Amino acid sequence: MTLAVGGGLIVAGAVVALVHAAMSSVQDSIALPPRSEAPYSEPYEGDPYEEEPYEEDPYAEESGATEPDARKDVTITACTRDPQIGWQSAKVKVVNGSSTTASYTIMMEFLDEDGVKVAEGGAGVVDLEPGGSAVKKAQGLGEVPPGTTCRISDVWRTPSD
Repeated sequence: MTLAVGGGLIVAGAVVALVHAAMSSVQDSIALPPRSEAPYSEPYEGDPYEEEPYEEDPYAEESGATEPDARKDVTITACTRDPQIGWQSAKVKVVNGSSTTASYTIMMEFLDEDGVKVAEGGAGVVDLEPGGSAVKKAQGLGEVPPGTTCRISDVWRTPSD
């Protein structure tokens, strides 16, 4: 029995020594670089990167910005609260009113009885032909109170390439 305990202590000591040696080598490899000897300077006066505001969005055409009538392409067909988990969702119908195939991103807000936003959700439609329609579910995230209503907050229509 004494031999077993002694052997166990020797093995444990060897493991501790091995771990200590490994930690020392790791510590050396992750040591911080020496501190810079550069002199301290005061912050700049003003903002050197400040630009003049644009009259209009310079990236509007590149980013596929929302066309004014894109919101008219989307209607809410149902607004329901799941009775089991209390999460709100909305079914939206998208009809492509443009002359080109387009993709849509629809953002929803879910409002309590006082009109306060209690959750958000979204849905998307990809490559919808002109005049084509699709029905999608915009699932809200998080539990909402009974009586919550749905409202479209943003619609982006992007021409498909």
